[in-house]
Amino acid sequence: MKVLYTLFFATTLSLFSCEKNDTPSNNPITFGETYLKIDISTDKAVYTPGSTVRFTLASMPSGSYKVRYSHLGEIIKEEPLTSASWQWVTPADDYRGYLVEIYQEAGGKQNTYGSIAVDVSSDWTKFPRYGFLSSYGKNEPIEKNIDFMNRCHINGIQFYDWMYDHHKPLAGTPQNPANEWPDLFKRPTFLSTVGGYISAAHSKGMKAMFYNLAFGALKNAEADGVAKEWFLYKDNQHKEKDAHILGDFARSSIYLTNPGNAHWQNYLAGRNSDVYAVFDFDGYHIDQLGGRGTVYNYNGNSIDLLPQYASFINAMKTAHPNKRLVMNAVGQYGQTEIAGTNKVDFLYTEVWDEKTYDQLARIILDNYNRSNNQLKTVLAAYMDYEKSKNAGFVNEPGVLLANAVIFAFGGAHLEIGEHYLANEYFPNKNLQMKADLKKALITYYDFLVAYQNLLRDGGSYTSAQVTAENATIAAWPAAKDQIACVSKKVNSKEVVHLINFNGVTSMDWRDTNGTQKKPTTVTDLKTTVTVTAQPKKVWFASPDLFGGAPRAVEFTYNNNQITFTLPSLSYWDMVVIEY
Repeated sequence: MKVLYTLFFATTLSLFSCEKNDTPSNNPITFGETYLKIDISTDKAVYTPGSTVRFTLASMPSGSYKVRYSHLGEIIKEEPLTSASWQWVTPADDYRGYLVEIYQEAGGKQNTYGSIAVDVSSDWTKFPRYGFLSSYGKNEPIEKNIDFMNRCHINGIQFYDWMYDHHKPLAGTPQNPANEWPDLFKRPTFLSTVGGYISAAHSKGMKAMFYNLAFGALKNAEADGVAKEWFLYKDNQHKEKDAHILGDFARSSIYLTNPGNAHWQNYLAGRNSDVYAVFDFDGYHIDQLGGRGTVYNYNGNSIDLLPQYASFINAMKTAHPNKRLVMNAVGQYGQTEIAGTNKVDFLYTEVWDEKTYDQLARIILDNYNRSNNQLKTVLAAYMDYEKSKNAGFVNEPGVLLANAVIFAFGGAHLEIGEHYLANEYFPNKNLQMKADLKKALITYYDFLVAYQNLLRDGGSYTSAQVTAENATIAAWPAAKDQIACVSKKVNSKEVVHLINFNGVTSMDWRDTNGTQKKPTTVTDLKTTVTVTAQPKKVWFASPDLFGGAPRAVEFTYNNNQITFTLPSLSYWDMVVIEY
């Protein structure tokens, strides 16, 4: 959290609800000549090896259809579709992504009716897909919100601003917790809603992470046992506490403690024990505020916050070794120290100063390096940021281009919750998603899961030589009015990502005013790739075509080059060359 969104009352703006015909179930999506109706669901967001997946169709298609199960283009099983609900026992392999496609053969072609991905992973942090919650009123649509996150395979949820006081997150006591309390901005928060969301998330295989600052205390903290000697000060005479000042719309400003102070660590660990005694949270999402300039402890010594964050993480893990930890690196502040603890389960960056698509991708690559290629990255990258200060709709092209870049480089995007996330104050719901964007996000998250073993499971980046007859393809970094190429070697496969920036408005990923244009679609993209040997097989998949289902590609081989034609490139195509 770089700053708290101080225009709090602006967040009460919202649009009228969408008309009935603007919902995903009533507005099927069409890709070229393929009719793709996204109405398939699974009972969970993630599965353990050898467990049972329960699929449900909203309605049975007329005609004869088949169900195909595949892993990275290899068919595992096919069977006739005989019912709107059926089951599949997952293979014994751990950490695998699968695509399940319903298709019909007609006229020598395979027409996709729908598809859905399945993640088989015993530990969600291997491939984290983080969502959020931010409102806990009495009558929240818990089932509806969790169901949409489940359809997007969200496997972990950040419970933002659920707590009472930062220094005393549980309202009441473990023996007698409060049924209702005001959050920092005086919004009514209900124990039954927080608990209901946790239970609903767990029923889908998702994990629940409670949010809190590492070093936040409200104005009443000393009365609750937080000693003045534990705070950070702006002067070396301990006259002025470091604070994030808030207006009358908040119950208090936030005063900052020294996260490395052992007494504060023990105190907050105790308060977290109170939280865990009442709520079945799976871990702690730790927040910070970025660089604070020169600050001092009570004794007048200047404090470098970076090692203090590492100390804090270690203390939290020692206090609750079976709980998960994630810490926000605001603008990458402290990320090296965070990763160096080896106590966080993935890396999380709130993106601010990095402007371009190239800089966005660089964060993910840098985080891999910081963690010795061990930890995955989730980006809190707020789209349509300026636009989110007023009521409106999320701009689809900006979101899909940003996701194409983030996913192609192996990251994930914190964006899906009760609404689309476009602001650091998560309850801001000024921007709504249209039905087309919701459906597109579903296919993009299906793609992220189905091909996670190519996107997020190791490999080394290469410098593939790729050209096209009817478009300009250039190696990453991306350039306006070109197709950007990102290539990677994963075991015996070479993966070539083609991301389309033809005709876009800007190369700034945030699309802050919501003006990004959809790239100009390139059809019949005749492509040539220089290869090291004659491939055994070439196939491609795209979140913009056939619901992400893989399709074999006919190719010719000559003089260490292969040539093939892709049917179209809208935002993102992935070509896989197998040797």
